Amino acid sequence: MLNTSEKNNPLAEFISDETFSLLTSKGLINEKSLRDYKIRKQFKSLRSNNINASAAIDIIRSEHPYLQFDTVRKIVYDIK
Repeated sequence: MLNTSEKNNPLAEFISDETFSLLTSKGLINEKSLRDYKIRKQFKSLRSNNINASAAIDIIRSEHPYLQFDTVRKIVYDIK
């Protein structure tokens, strides 16, 4: 699961917590892109644990019920 830093800063592998907080406070983080990044990361993690793609998408949808199955599929496969 996510450690405390990853919960507060999902981009911890790229930028420090302080930088993330500053960018967020200035409105410079695109929330939709951040959500999509976290969804792709979660999908890869689920797939690496031998969960089939359809079940992984269903798990993600349970956390984001406002997203349709095809929308999550497009996010995880980066379909434009």
